[in-house]
Amino acid sequence: MIALVLEIVDVTIVNTALPVIRRDFGAAAVQAQWVAAGYSLAFALFLMLGGRLGDRFGYKRLFLGGVAGFTLASLLCGLSGTPAQLIAARVVQGATGAMMAPQVMALVQVLFAPLERVAKLAWVGVIGGLSAICGPILGGLLIHADVAGLGWRSVFLINAPVGLFAIVVGWRLLPDARSQHVRGLDLVATVLFSAAVAALLVPLVRGADLGWQAWHFALLAASPLLFVAVWRRTRARAAAGAATLFAPELFAQGQFTLGLAIALLFGAATGGFLFVFAFGAQSLLGYSALETGLLHIPFSAGVMLGIAFLGRKLVVARGKGVLVLGIAVLALFAAGTLGWIASGTGWLLALPVLALAGTGMGTTNGPLTPIILARVDTAHAGAASGLVKTVQELGMALGIALVGTAFFAGAPRGEVGNVWAATGVIEGLLALCLVCAAWMPASLFPERAA
Repeated sequence: MIALVLEIVDVTIVNTALPVIRRDFGAAAVQAQWVAAGYSLAFALFLMLGGRLGDRFGYKRLFLGGVAGFTLASLLCGLSGTPAQLIAARVVQGATGAMMAPQVMALVQVLFAPLERVAKLAWVGVIGGLSAICGPILGGLLIHADVAGLGWRSVFLINAPVGLFAIVVGWRLLPDARSQHVRGLDLVATVLFSAAVAALLVPLVRGADLGWQAWHFALLAASPLLFVAVWRRTRARAAAGAATLFAPELFAQGQFTLGLAIALLFGAATGGFLFVFAFGAQSLLGYSALETGLLHIPFSAGVMLGIAFLGRKLVVARGKGVLVLGIAVLALFAAGTLGWIASGTGWLLALPVLALAGTGMGTTNGPLTPIILARVDTAHAGAASGLVKTVQELGMALGIALVGTAFFAGAPRGEVGNVWAATGVIEGLLALCLVCAAWMPASLFPERAA
């Protein structure tokens, strides 16, 4: 759980700090996007490898190495002297986080049966959701406190004592578990997959800033071809009995495949929403970092309600209807939240809207991971968990790229944002989520079906 908190907090804590970082460095809008997206991009690129390495070398070993690297990268972020140094350190932070994060769900997969995982992963959801929403609040408090004159740097440096504690406790308490069915690694597929993700995200982040040059379109065209190459290579190697990046038979399960599609789209929508909310509250409404962090409190309360009570309690009995309800509620009240930012009205009007948006997010996020993994063979625990996290982080990075580009489009030097364009992208992503959720099977858990 400590690893989960570290990984998730560092996704959202930066949203509150971005306007301050940009002001202190005099950075461009695209650099602010890369501080956020660079972490998620690196995380997505290496998560599949992290999951496979955990299967092969042991989940405890990968956890400890990942936490150590993450802690060091956090120190580098806090000591950065230029935007380029900070972006590079964030990329390293994301890559090392990808080594530790898959081991959390992998151990849950190995130790518990599918229905037992609902309760265990509910705690993952509760703590993960709380971490995601406490990130901006903590960021605002740290920046406002300005301990030792560190300002925004404290949002990274605070990871150091937490990381050291996790290493000591993890060394003493984590079990030495690993998969018994891993034959090796497919480094070629890993490189191809990373290239496919980079080819998709780099032009989306840089295209608008650089005027959409020919190489941007070339990369976008190459991305699906690279994904197809990964899929074909993986299927061929699986048929030959060779090591693969992931188990292709996972995608024979409609529930797993649809669940990944929802995770991608929902991650993109929520990642983009939280980015625009935090940035817009400060840049457009003039709130301080602390005030923006405090605005996340009703949202946080809604997320906790959705994860701990609505999603967890209803998913076994109501199945996919819980996902449909959560997505629809978020779509409605995310639009209301961003409409409030665009209108510039008083903050009291925003509180119930934020709480309901958070409820929709938590109701969907809470049961989504156990639903995706419900029918996965424990022999593929690490790879499947890594794939789920890869898709979620890819969605976050994609959302920041797409929604961030729409938000800054047409704004003079990126000083203000186009809230309505960003809202349109978010609502489109959530509409696709609803379609995928409606196609989910009626019975989501094997024991339930039996």
